[in-house]
Amino acid sequence: MAWLSASRRMFCAAAETAAAPATKSRWEALKSSKAGVWCRSLLSDYKEACKEIVVGAWEHPVKASVYVSLLGGAWACFHTKPDYSSFDAVLLERSNQLSLLSPWNRNGTSDGHVQSVVKLRNEGRLRHASLGILSLVYYTDYDPDNTLYEAQCSNLSVRWRELPQRVLDVGFAGRWWMLNSKMQDYDVNDDEFKHLPSHMQVTSPPSVQEVERNERLHKESWLALTGLDEEMETNVGVRKEESVSEESQMKEVKQEQV
Repeated sequence: MAWLSASRRMFCAAAETAAAPATKSRWEALKSSKAGVWCRSLLSDYKEACKEIVVGAWEHPVKASVYVSLLGGAWACFHTKPDYSSFDAVLLERSNQLSLLSPWNRNGTSDGHVQSVVKLRNEGRLRHASLGILSLVYYTDYDPDNTLYEAQCSNLSVRWRELPQRVLDVGFAGRWWMLNSKMQDYDVNDDEFKHLPSHMQVTSPPSVQEVERNERLHKESWLALTGLDEEMETNVGVRKEESVSEESQMKEVKQEQV
């Protein structure tokens, strides 16, 4: 009878094991959790958004090309944005260009702007700000290493509304535009011509006829001097004829004297 009760228990345990549901794996448990449901919904949302973008670009190609051009231009401007080290290098280069000229030949606007910015640089008052697709260089009242109370107090720092008045240069597309504009005609001193009459201070571009005439004269200057050779040969022939006529006249005079 003991073996009958043991076998009965064995069959009951096997039946309970078969009736119990199978345990879930870790991956299935992770998918059914709150984090898994949130990630699946997020991926489905991104999938639908990408599908709408592709369909919209196919239906409206002009609009899509404009958006792509704007994004590409913004990306290019962001990666070609100059930094403060490039401004420092350009500033020193412009200062060296002006130093090679005589003070009487320098443009007053170019020289004054470059010298003022170099002075602020030497005083440690230049600052650089990055605004995404462009850069700004502005000046402050004090060097950050200055230990004066006015320089260290945050309440006396530069206000944001005063920033447009303190901007010295704007960096965009790999160039510093204000510095380049100030350096135009840096080797022309306008003060040298202020004593001239008004009609001589202003120069006008040449007309089409004057340009053609200058080009024609320039081309003719490279030609061989054939006309001069002919003129020299003519002069030599005339001189020979004159000398022959003089000799004949001298012979006639000698014959008359005899």
